[in-house]
Amino acid sequence: MSKEIITGAEALMRSLQNEGVKTIFGYPGGAIMPVFDALYDYTVGDRHAFNHVLVRHEQGAAHAAEGYARVSGEVGVCLVTSGPGATNTLTGVADAMMDSTPIVVIAGQVGVSALGTDAFQEVDLVGIAQPISKWSYQIRRPEDIAWAVSQAFYIARSGRPGPVVLDFPKNAQVGTTEWKPVKVTSVRSYEPYPKLDDGAVARAAALINSARRPLALVGQGVELGGAHNELVEFLDKADIPAARTLLGLSALPSGHPLNMGMLGMHGSYAPNVKEQQCDVLIAIGMRFSDRVTGRLDTYARQAKIIHFDIDNAEIDKNVKTDVAVLGDCKMSLPAVTRLLEKNSHREWIDSFRPLADEEDARVIQPAIHPHDGPLLMGEVVNAVAEATGGDAVLVNDVGQNQMFSCRYFRYNSKRSVVTSGGLGTMGFGLPAAVGATFGAPHRTVCLFTGDGGFQMSIQELGTIMEQQAPVKIILLNNSFLGNVRQWQYMFFNRRYSFTHMLNPSYEHVCRGYGIPYAVVTERDALHDAVARMLSTPGPYVLECAVREEDNVLPMTPPGCSVDEMLLEIK
Repeated sequence: MSKEIITGAEALMRSLQNEGVKTIFGYPGGAIMPVFDALYDYTVGDRHAFNHVLVRHEQGAAHAAEGYARVSGEVGVCLVTSGPGATNTLTGVADAMMDSTPIVVIAGQVGVSALGTDAFQEVDLVGIAQPISKWSYQIRRPEDIAWAVSQAFYIARSGRPGPVVLDFPKNAQVGTTEWKPVKVTSVRSYEPYPKLDDGAVARAAALINSARRPLALVGQGVELGGAHNELVEFLDKADIPAARTLLGLSALPSGHPLNMGMLGMHGSYAPNVKEQQCDVLIAIGMRFSDRVTGRLDTYARQAKIIHFDIDNAEIDKNVKTDVAVLGDCKMSLPAVTRLLEKNSHREWIDSFRPLADEEDARVIQPAIHPHDGPLLMGEVVNAVAEATGGDAVLVNDVGQNQMFSCRYFRYNSKRSVVTSGGLGTMGFGLPAAVGATFGAPHRTVCLFTGDGGFQMSIQELGTIMEQQAPVKIILLNNSFLGNVRQWQYMFFNRRYSFTHMLNPSYEHVCRGYGIPYAVVTERDALHDAVARMLSTPGPYVLECAVREEDNVLPMTPPGCSVDEMLLEIK
């Protein structure tokens, strides 16, 4: 049987096919041109293996890959050139690392013989990417491509997911090799799925069985592990109230009777207070972020801590645990559930209600049902949430739009939240929403963004125009960098230093891109405008002129204990 000799660029195409890749977000350039030439044969005619989405900036490619990965559960892929093309993706790589999002970035590079010569658009991508990725590797020879790509995908999607960066010198793209497909199923010294410790499982179950005031903190690990049903069985059997982190919001349906709300600085009042009163705190696939814990030295000092996590590096990193249950929560949760006694904690659960009622009266109802004055962000989010019935995918940017939309949107289905959590990347929303439309093509994708974040990646309206990506964009325009302004209002004597924004005519911008647009300035027009947006095929921009000095509440001020939440700002 004769050997099949192909170029490295062709080997990359076949390797991506072997990994089940269907969509690539990319931007061509000189050092990756042989790959794009090979891609031509895979995107036209009968050989339509890939859908390549031409973004308008490489950072947009990385965020679009993140959005795709978050809603689909698959690995997002982006393809860019060397130098600035590669470095432009690094914000997305860091974002994916912080939020455990599986993406693979493939970047062109100068030929091996030119490395270290400061050649045109040369940069040490592997060195730069190492601290912010799960793995970064330079493919120097065409015969290494099949292995390197398979290992990249294995590392990106296994265990605690994350980003992988492949640096692809030009000589490896144009050189030839015998084609031999490779499937990596293990990597020496890398153990993505820790063996479940039966002793830890038993100790965790014993603590939960003896608890009188248990509280579960549900993180994105449940989403990443596909353990939604296992979570519900665990909570229901032991009758444990639960709250969700920002990234874990859709891990438990909004309407579940044990769902007590959102954790964190701008989370729900009741679970934040009850973290300081529970006797057993059960963290499931979450990392005890500072935005959840507040002051660490006062956090849940009264409670025994059980931590379910797949990543040993998270155990005792921020909060000292009494029992660590290492492993994939799809396996560890059922193992503990089997040892749990059927229980009832009605009195403890009922104690959340007065706090929730107080927040509802003092914060939520005034935010979503105001009687007069300008439109508020909360009421806009609520109007869209009611119209979509909890079935849409929420994407947001970073800032007040993020907090309001995460708080007041509703979630019936898993993988319904795409947000930049750990890195807090302004400009994330628009390209991530594009990616989400490709990752979940049969779902409505609603993007909430502020005027600041929107303009950071506004060029991706060109991608939406070309792809007719059906993103429903709700632009909350307060002419401020709202979150920074709120902190200036609260902590800097209302000295609004460079947070007021002079904005363009978004109507003219949208007209230039051929995207349907409407603006809402009056409360009476809001619901009809939302209905029109949702019923219009394809993309849509709904600009909402909201109150300039609207503030996100409740809020745990920085440096305070998690239960020292403000329900109003004087």
